[in-house]
Amino acid sequence: MATVLITGANRGIGLELSRQLSERGDEIIALCRTASPELRALDLRVVEGVEVTDTAALEKVAEQLGDTQVDILINNAGIFTNETFRDLDFEEIRRNFEVNALGPLRVTHALQGRLRKGAKIVLITSRMGSIGDNGSGAYYGYRMAKAALNMAGVNLAHEFRGRASVAILHPGLVATRMTGFAGISTEESAAGLIARIDALRPEDSGGFWHANGERLPW
Repeated sequence: MATVLITGANRGIGLELSRQLSERGDEIIALCRTASPELRALDLRVVEGVEVTDTAALEKVAEQLGDTQVDILINNAGIFTNETFRDLDFEEIRRNFEVNALGPLRVTHALQGRLRKGAKIVLITSRMGSIGDNGSGAYYGYRMAKAALNMAGVNLAHEFRGRASVAILHPGLVATRMTGFAGISTEESAAGLIARIDALRPEDSGGFWHANGERLPW
């Protein structure tokens, strides 16, 4: 049994990861701003009032964990917006960086002392952050922030070498509120992500994968 901490656990992929991992016997610590009825129904350890852009709130979470050691840290919380060049919203682009790129870095930094040796750090990113795979443009804030998150993941792989392994994972186009409910089911996506997490080895640390196992270009 592993102790798994998941951000953005109240809905979508985070909720389904919480459900599937708890069903197989893992202990879940579910972080969110406000717990949904669906999350509460899972009867997990829920920590509310957590905003990944708030360093003080994250430091408080670390204190609340006490001696708890985390085996798997899943940085899942994120936002999705679309800015075209003709209609740039620089505040939204900045918010993408705060939530999607700096948020996971803040979480990992705040909780580094709670990670068990040999832990796994997971960054839920997007292939839209791939420079080599960008065939359509647009989505300036989201693409740029996810590309920055990918770089942070590679840096973290170097930082934690010998202590923890890092997986940079694309969940697929998933039918959630964030995507307008277009794509594969959260069940399918979460199952693929869990398979990638389970298969992660220290020598794979810093790799960028699709949930289906495909290695993605940077």
